[in-house]
Amino acid sequence: MTTDLDERTAADFYDFESALSHEEHKILLRTREFMRQEVAPLVNEAWSRGRFPTELITRFRESGLVGLPYEGYGAHRPAVSHLLSGMMAMEMSRVDASVATFFGVHNGLAMYAVQAGGDQEQRERWLPGMAAMETIGAFALTEPLDGSDVAAGMRTTARRDGDTWTLDGAKRWIGNATFADQVVVWARDVADDQVKGFVVGKGAAGFTAERIAHKTSLRIVENADITLTGVRVPERDRLQNIGSFRDVAEILRATRSGVAWQALGVMVGAYELALAYAKEREQFGRPLAGFQLVQDLLVKCLGNITACWGMLLRLARLQDDGVFKDEHSSLAKAHVTARMREVVAWAREIFGGNGIVLDYDIARFFADAEAIYSFEGTREMNTLIVGKAVTGQSAFV
Repeated sequence: MTTDLDERTAADFYDFESALSHEEHKILLRTREFMRQEVAPLVNEAWSRGRFPTELITRFRESGLVGLPYEGYGAHRPAVSHLLSGMMAMEMSRVDASVATFFGVHNGLAMYAVQAGGDQEQRERWLPGMAAMETIGAFALTEPLDGSDVAAGMRTTARRDGDTWTLDGAKRWIGNATFADQVVVWARDVADDQVKGFVVGKGAAGFTAERIAHKTSLRIVENADITLTGVRVPERDRLQNIGSFRDVAEILRATRSGVAWQALGVMVGAYELALAYAKEREQFGRPLAGFQLVQDLLVKCLGNITACWGMLLRLARLQDDGVFKDEHSSLAKAHVTARMREVVAWAREIFGGNGIVLDYDIARFFADAEAIYSFEGTREMNTLIVGKAVTGQSAFV
């Protein structure tokens, strides 16, 4: 399917959207329109306040965009391809990375944890409400003292007493946690030293979530410090198909590619802002777009975008074919986020002094890129995963 030029983004130089089916492309266009109409007018004020605009939850609920990757379970639609899921993440991040992160935490990490880690009864109990966004999910893995080494260093514990578990510990940087209805909490079982997953409901005794203030990146995402003090969770709320951190890693492997698509979206949004500004802004009696050095910056941005888009399209095909591996998503996350850093810097440069003013949007993209560069595995950690795959030697500590 060849995409109409009027429908494509300015950054889609090789018409990657044409890789979608007709029906999938209609969903992508619906995502684009939703972000333009419902999200774009709110984000700068929300970013300034450092608060998530909760009115968006109702609008997302009515959009028909939630729960698309999950067949059945109240979604009332067939599962879509990984390519469409990725392009939707890109499309959201093209407008705002914070809102895309909110959506990714709920629709990706939290829902996929239930889908992959829960048994049939648990999927039927939790996924319909999540697919309808009647209940908001969060995913609590990272801890105050353990980020990259959380697999070995997890300090949050779970103790079983009959049909009840008691959770004690702390989590940090947990997106959506301040308003989530249910949080997937990962804890180490003191009996067998294996990591297990638990769904903790809003208002559970001993559970507190405090918003992390003073952030300079993804300010709309309400990341929280979570404290768990004697939180009681019934056995029926333990994810039955999670037996070790290896199972958790499978969830992260699947969702890490979504972060790479987010990084692409940030690149696309920043480039399109810079391109439009260069055409409109005049200096020395002509538009900035008419200067060689500005064109050089724009073409370097477009080159990074096009190369990364091609990489992610192939990654999505590997996922759809069921043959992709951990190192595939790790290479994409490491490479695309590094190129994103270059693009947002070049795009901001085109704005000159105006590039640090939120009114021009580009400052938000420049700042938000830093969080995406770091979460879901730093560049260094993902490099070690790929390095082990290509050399056969583990360089992890």
